[in-house]
Amino acid sequence: MVNETAATKIIGSKSHSYEVAEGWLKLPAGRTLGYTHGICVDEHDNVYIFHTGEESVLVFDKDGHYRSGWGEYGEGAHGFYLHRDADGVEYIYLTDIKRGRVQKTTLTGEVLLDIGTPELPDAYDENRRYVPTDVCVAPNGDIYVSDGYGQYYVHQYDAQGIYIRSWGGRGSEPGKLIEPHGISVNLRGGEPELYVADRRNNRIQVFAMDGRHKRFVDHDLDLPCSFYFFGDEVYLPDLDSRVTILDAEDRLITHLGEDQQAYKQEGWPNLPKSYYRPDKFSSPHGVCVDSQGNVYVAEWIFDGRITKLVRQRQS
Repeated sequence: MVNETAATKIIGSKSHSYEVAEGWLKLPAGRTLGYTHGICVDEHDNVYIFHTGEESVLVFDKDGHYRSGWGEYGEGAHGFYLHRDADGVEYIYLTDIKRGRVQKTTLTGEVLLDIGTPELPDAYDENRRYVPTDVCVAPNGDIYVSDGYGQYYVHQYDAQGIYIRSWGGRGSEPGKLIEPHGISVNLRGGEPELYVADRRNNRIQVFAMDGRHKRFVDHDLDLPCSFYFFGDEVYLPDLDSRVTILDAEDRLITHLGEDQQAYKQEGWPNLPKSYYRPDKFSSPHGVCVDSQGNVYVAEWIFDGRITKLVRQRQS
């Protein structure tokens, strides 16, 4: 393990040790961030940030240099997912919580698919909004959307955006959800499973791909927001001020940057700048891992915050 010095901040555990790459992100002159909600990496380890400011998708290389920007999603920027489809091409799937849309785009922003509110009169009307917070794609191309800020359903579509089924609704019993904020596909076992960050129930709820409830993961979590699967591990941003890493059996490996005082501060998540520390998180909202095992964290703060954690190799 690398020894910490005055100039180097190391966080994590013996098996998962990271150096905080202070000053990694180099924004262009005059550019600022809005709330940084989503973050992902492509096959070349370029980093894509989804935020509520100008040019909603910002692209940086692995060294933090700005490459490009696109999209005007404004306050709607939220769920953000990069997926390699069956054609071998990487695409971005994103959600717009203001317009109630789910879109599939190229890596440069060309919209290829646009999905609106499901035609479900028993669930949605002028008083019951549809607010999609996250999206993921199954191996067969089916698209799954979590309505995390609306009526708390999960919706399934085929690869062309044709509606298949829905399940969920408000509640805490198996199959019910309260703020299903994030959604992803677990491919670590014998068959795909759907992981839902059932945030206000403080748990992960695991479903079969047809919506059948399978089990809960309800330990070592504190308002889980979303998922990033890397090898046999899953990385979760806990909104209450830490990133959690679970092993292949969904057992705790470590928490990164945990600050159990941050979310208790008056005015959280928008705290005075003097409060923030490079090696502590306040409101993690999105996380991803590049090909080298480096971790990138996006935080829900009005002027954005992106942290890069460089994985330390064990001797």
